[in-house]
Amino acid sequence: MGKADGASAATATPAPKAGRNLPAAIAVGGGLGAALILILVYVPLVWIGVVAAAMAIATWEVTKRLREADISIPLIPLLLGGQAIIWLSWPYGPQGVLAAFAGTALVTMVWRLFEHGLKATPRNFLRDTAIAVFVTAWIPLLASFATLMVLQDGGAGRVLSFLIVVVCSDVGGYAAGVFFGKHPMVPAISPKKTWEGFTGSLLFCVIGGVLSVTFIVGANPLVGALLGVVLVLTATLGDLIESQVKRELGIKDMGTLLPGHGGIMDRLDSLLPSAFVTWLVLTVLA
Repeated sequence: MGKADGASAATATPAPKAGRNLPAAIAVGGGLGAALILILVYVPLVWIGVVAAAMAIATWEVTKRLREADISIPLIPLLLGGQAIIWLSWPYGPQGVLAAFAGTALVTMVWRLFEHGLKATPRNFLRDTAIAVFVTAWIPLLASFATLMVLQDGGAGRVLSFLIVVVCSDVGGYAAGVFFGKHPMVPAISPKKTWEGFTGSLLFCVIGGVLSVTFIVGANPLVGALLGVVLVLTATLGDLIESQVKRELGIKDMGTLLPGHGGIMDRLDSLLPSAFVTWLVLTVLA
């Protein structure tokens, strides 16, 4: 998603077609992937803490970017409420998640209403509270389904399959887009995303879904094929949603924490909606 250097062809280093620092992206992605596999295999409950920490950083990144655009959403209620949404999934399941989300939305409204005192008139109250509730749903609420998943029977395998299929979408889309990409999907939102890349994502997702659901989850291969088809849609839409948010804010990345990837949120865009869909498909069919 990067921009080509404007220097002359004689002195410029060609930018990657897909706009990434590929060696850095592979190193960071590989390291994170190995760490997550070890956690899920040996200490799966630590996954809840990993998700909680990632959501806190992602919420901070998005809030910071929004404030740079003069959109004042309250950071403290979003951070604390987001942690409540994640952690209450452990003892109380979906009911705890729903209660924490509703509580966070209510506290956010009241906080923003009286943020500058009882006598001050709130500015842009409706816009800012609506965006704050959107951020709460977009980040910790969707992420909570990844923690709900790990608490199920065989939950570590379900989470691992979810991660594998989303990575397959990313890898397949990147490879096919670089080598064959010619026809843009939605150039107004994400100019580098192509139909050829989407086809590569679909192929890799179905293969990854069938193999992971069959051999890790122990479910019917048809469930894996369905999961692959559905996740290529949610992963792509998740990426497009974040691309549109960044386009409206006039930024390239949400952060700079992960070399070759951007910020934490830039790695979560396709994972967040896919977590909910994976939880739903595997809960109902597996």
